[in-house]
Amino acid sequence: MAQEWGDEEGWEPEDVAARLEKRLLGGERVYTRDRICELAGVSVEQARRYWRAMGFPDVGDDTVAFTEADLEALRRLLALEGEGVLDHEFALSITRALGHTQARLVEWQVQALLEDLMERRWLRPRDASLTAVALAGEHLDDWEHLLVYAWRRQLAAVTGRALLVSQGRDDAAQEGWRTVGFADLVSYTRLSQRMDERALGRLVSRFERLSHDTVAGRGGRVVKTIGDEVLFVADRAEDAAAIALDLAETMARDPVLPDVRVGLATGGVVSRLGDVFGRTVNLASRLTALAQPGTVLCDRATAAQLADAPGLELDRERVRAVRGWGLVEPVVLRRAAPADGAPG
Repeated sequence: MAQEWGDEEGWEPEDVAARLEKRLLGGERVYTRDRICELAGVSVEQARRYWRAMGFPDVGDDTVAFTEADLEALRRLLALEGEGVLDHEFALSITRALGHTQARLVEWQVQALLEDLMERRWLRPRDASLTAVALAGEHLDDWEHLLVYAWRRQLAAVTGRALLVSQGRDDAAQEGWRTVGFADLVSYTRLSQRMDERALGRLVSRFERLSHDTVAGRGGRVVKTIGDEVLFVADRAEDAAAIALDLAETMARDPVLPDVRVGLATGGVVSRLGDVFGRTVNLASRLTALAQPGTVLCDRATAAQLADAPGLELDRERVRAVRGWGLVEPVVLRRAAPADGAPG
């Protein structure tokens, strides 16, 4: 298999890339835009909207750009519309979400692979790029299997939560309530100015890895990471509190990363394309900015849900004026000190 993708003497990178593209696209490019629209029974304008929703630029009239796999995907999407499973706008929304998330995933995977090849094998950027192409072709089936496996596992988790809501066993979820958390690295701007790009990339990757592991381990879900900040949600305030405290403690112990500030807020949340919005999200962000390094602040709604939670202490701070919110009374969240004589 390795020889097929470039180990043979005198291989040309362009040939390997062409073979990999053919395999990725499911065959040769054989259709123009007009021809694929004719075969699928769809207008050019409608097909163009789907193509743009996937994140791709318009294709010229006479450009042979599409494969049998493109035709099959278009027919399946149209069938979902025709059967009434999706209306047109929702089909576009789904397509846009797929294109956006997969583009980000692929960018991350390729960049991570290149960095690993350069650091672990001491390859130059050009050689790392060629090796990455060869590895992609050699292990494409493995990576595709893992992608579908992860998607099915995540879908099972989401449908499980939806089932609880349908059975009336999650009142907060029925109302669209969640506890939202932000964790923000302290002094990130100063660090970024004195680090080179590769060192900064390693720091951010370390922060993302530890954050993801901590959030997932406590039953939360990472919504997104933005360099020095992670946004997560949890269905229960107790889980969010455990995540927030674990994040603060994990970063405090880490020999490389600075401390984090964490803010929590509970309330209605709008979910859209895998992201979350609304006043609750904004409040969590504002509380993060108010928190001291290594500490967790929450709002009164979160504090009310944690009032009887064992092992926690809640200390109200002075009322503060928060931009866009008016007066807010933050609550400091910390682990309760062990009782005298109890093991610490």
